[in-house]
Amino acid sequence: MLLAFPEFKVPLPGGRRASQNDIFILAKGAGQLVSITVEGKVSEPFGDTIAEWKVQGGKGKEARLRYLCNLLGLDTTSVNPIRYQLLHRTASAVIEAQKFGAPNALMLVHSFSDEDEWFDDYQRFLVLLGAKGRLNSVVFTKSIHRVDLYLGWVKGNKKYLGK
Repeated sequence: MLLAFPEFKVPLPGGRRASQNDIFILAKGAGQLVSITVEGKVSEPFGDTIAEWKVQGGKGKEARLRYLCNLLGLDTTSVNPIRYQLLHRTASAVIEAQKFGAPNALMLVHSFSDEDEWFDDYQRFLVLLGAKGRLNSVVFTKSIHRVDLYLGWVKGNKKYLGK
């Protein structure tokens, strides 16, 4: 690990709110930089689907969605059932990789759910990216603008949360 910033905000076009990652890490392994965004979960969901998010209205949502889909190589019509949080957290990892010249980006879900809640939403997103994941694993999805994108799901123990 070279750098770590909690509650790290990545500005996105088409709106006022940035993507706020639980932690951003810039690391180096095997001689290569990797940009890592982490989304920590206990039992809370990933929020609205893209379809639900679009219905809420607001200026700039279509521009933001086009930007995110273009960045990740996705069709705007195919993302409707996907959770918006997964989309913009993943984009954050790629954006920061490009900023630091890192050839690798990882969006990591750190789940503290005993029942693996919301893993099905994560899996649905992976399928859209052309991959399939397992619990406690990291999977390569695709290369995006010279950045290799990985997604991962790891389980943590609630006792370390102090709850």
